[in-house]
Amino acid sequence: MLERLSYTSKETEPFGTRDLFDLLNHAREKNARLRLTGHLLYAHGVFTQCIEGPTEALNSLWAALLKDPRHHDVQLLDRSPIDHRSFADWSMAFSSYRYLNAFNMPGFFPIDEGGASPQSQMCKGEAGQAAPS
Repeated sequence: MLERLSYTSKETEPFGTRDLFDLLNHAREKNARLRLTGHLLYAHGVFTQCIEGPTEALNSLWAALLKDPRHHDVQLLDRSPIDHRSFADWSMAFSSYRYLNAFNMPGFFPIDEGGASPQSQMCKGEAGQAAPS
């Protein structure tokens, strides 16, 4: 069974280019091992993440996120079963400010002035409700 989990959290300390690059590389490696796919939006000190995969893998990742000292005010937005993955091509797509892509990361999508990208809008529940970005 596949599920999609969406949440928001606030950064504990400001993230720079290198911090985000390291976080993204670590997440991509871990997600590939766990057969997870998804998208991470970082804007205005807030992370909004959508993760898709097997229930057991999501349980493990969620438990780790709740203990991660880089985040606080973690709030679950949605968790529901899905029929298909919206992010099947990315172990972790990433949207943020254009200037944070100094390392030309694959799967990077710049955000607009409203703090969103087309990829960040792809995280929708089966009922058609979009996760806030």
